[in-house]
Amino acid sequence: MRSAKISRKTNETDIAVEVNLDGQGTAKIETGIGFLDHMLDQIARHGLMDITIKAKGDLHIDMHHTAEDVGIALGQAVKEALGDKKGIRRYASCDLPMDEALSRVALDISGRPFLVWQVEFSRDKVGDMDTELFQEWFQAFAMNAGITLHVRNEYGSNNHHIAESCFKALARALREAVEIDPKLEGRVPSTKGAL
Repeated sequence: MRSAKISRKTNETDIAVEVNLDGQGTAKIETGIGFLDHMLDQIARHGLMDITIKAKGDLHIDMHHTAEDVGIALGQAVKEALGDKKGIRRYASCDLPMDEALSRVALDISGRPFLVWQVEFSRDKVGDMDTELFQEWFQAFAMNAGITLHVRNEYGSNNHHIAESCFKALARALREAVEIDPKLEGRVPSTKGAL
């Protein structure tokens, strides 16, 4: 079973994450940030991963530390659950519409973390969450999962739809990229022999 448990405790946050890449899409998310909980639930459900996250953070200051540290911990859990990455599809992309918004995610589980973020919002907040924290979350997740991640919103006018289409596209691309490809017969999908 490709699963992992991560605990991350700092002076700013205390986070516990469990992930099962071969799950059914169940989610138990408690970050204290309502909209982030909603987005992480989308990753579990549309990525068909079981994800449990319990986070306590210094929300009396702002949401930055909690959002970023949840991205770090979930990224670390995904990386650990992938193990040696033998047999995975590795590459995937998804164009995901949500009403008037269309977002695109392309990723490579390469071991070379990088984020390209081409998403703009017309408001400072979606729900209770600062829109600038979406990039922080994706950056933290990509760096700690060890993936090359490109996120682009092609168009959209509703900020909720733009954010949600980015998270759902990530979920669908992750689902495909972590999937075991029977044609690979347990080999690492790289000419280097390692990722």
